[in-house]
Amino acid sequence: MQYRKLGTTDIDVSVICLGTMTWGEQNTESEAHEQLSYAVDNGVNFIDTAEMYAVPARKETQGKTEEHIGTWLANRGKRDDLILATKIAGPGPYTAHIRASKDFTAESIADAVDGSLKRLQTDYIDLYQIHWPARRTNFFGVRGYSRIDQWNNNIKEVLEGLQAQVDAGKIRYVGISNETPWGMMEYIRMSEKYDLPRIMTVQNPYSLLNRTYEVGLAEMSIREKAGLIAYSPMAFGLLSGKYHKKMDSPSDRINQFKTMSRYKSQQCYDATTQYISIAEKHGITPAEMSLAWINQQEFVTANIIGATTMAQLKENIGSINITLSKECIREINEVQELYPNPAP
Repeated sequence: MQYRKLGTTDIDVSVICLGTMTWGEQNTESEAHEQLSYAVDNGVNFIDTAEMYAVPARKETQGKTEEHIGTWLANRGKRDDLILATKIAGPGPYTAHIRASKDFTAESIADAVDGSLKRLQTDYIDLYQIHWPARRTNFFGVRGYSRIDQWNNNIKEVLEGLQAQVDAGKIRYVGISNETPWGMMEYIRMSEKYDLPRIMTVQNPYSLLNRTYEVGLAEMSIREKAGLIAYSPMAFGLLSGKYHKKMDSPSDRINQFKTMSRYKSQQCYDATTQYISIAEKHGITPAEMSLAWINQQEFVTANIIGATTMAQLKENIGSINITLSKECIREINEVQELYPNPAP
């Protein structure tokens, strides 16, 4: 396994971060425990979850993922050798069952932190993240910024609410997710101006089908020492090639959840066809190439891999042992020129 520093801290996190959002929906508790044990045994020390999970978000499964991690932690012990990250859900019709508040007040943050601690069966969270902005921008599967909304800039108050949780010893560090360059810099500006917690990471989508992070945010991650935690690196499994090769099943994510459409365009399919060809030419699987490419990016702190089967998990973790050649990277970039960022 390879490790990188978490922001400006002295904490080493594994470049492969274990994603968990299928646990409680597509995966059972025992399957979640098996994945956790295998990942940790193979050098993964970074686990990412959220109070909203399992996905898709619904009242019946909300919090199940954290609960499955909690029972595993309680059985395993040795909490301090792991870096545990979770998130507070933002406003939206699919989170109304979690809490009524539509922004990140100190009260909402305190409520969310306490709920996660209870479900995770731990006394502290290493990295606590704002899952998505309260303002009207960067929602899941939406590209671009169309208009100014009536949102009141409360980022200072958000950081003050997080500071209270740091002071209470309930969280150690903070991060943001689904953010824009403006949002990232506003969090940094407010933290510096008012001596409030500084963000250590940005968790945004990043894959061969969505490289928009490279425009603006990548340089900021390097210069501000707040690296990317890349999510959806496999584009809901499309980049594995299983849909192209007719090896998918009705239970696979793209087939099962029809409303999740961000990777269903013809452009995504056509670009993936090209990536499959490149991987096969270089003697690796499409999944290995897709993940290894992210692992090698300078601005990436960690790559969140998720799996519904142990075979997928082993292949995904194994990507850390692959270094792509200059020729392979050149060919990948040529496809990006033909199909620039087809997924939102």
